[in-house]
Amino acid sequence: MSSTPNTQPEAGVSSTAAEPRHTRKVGTVVSNKMEKTVVVEVSRLVKHERYGRYQKKSARFLADDRVLKAQPGDTVEIEETRPLSARKRWRVTAIVTKGRVAVSDTADVPGSGKKVAEKKVPAKNASRPARRAS
Repeated sequence: MSSTPNTQPEAGVSSTAAEPRHTRKVGTVVSNKMEKTVVVEVSRLVKHERYGRYQKKSARFLADDRVLKAQPGDTVEIEETRPLSARKRWRVTAIVTKGRVAVSDTADVPGSGKKVAEKKVPAKNASRPARRAS
């Protein structure tokens, strides 16, 4: 009686057709001025070989963002994918945290009802008389 080990794969697990492993990175959205594309900056700390101090290094990636509509300042997770264009090889998979929305003036916001007083800027060299054209 010889016992043979079970060499067949378990049900539901296929060893030959494993899912491809895609590199994932977490970074901050820097720009969303393109259609369906965002620029994501990923920063990391690298130890200097000689001095041992840590340096901050960053890289920018173009990522496809058709569904999530990430805004500048958002922290997003990107995943490597097939080439989508000349420089775009990443896709936004999730928005980790939303960035803060900064509104500089309420006068720009329609319906705010507030009017900001305009500053009067003195003309350049206001004490000197204007030149005459001759």
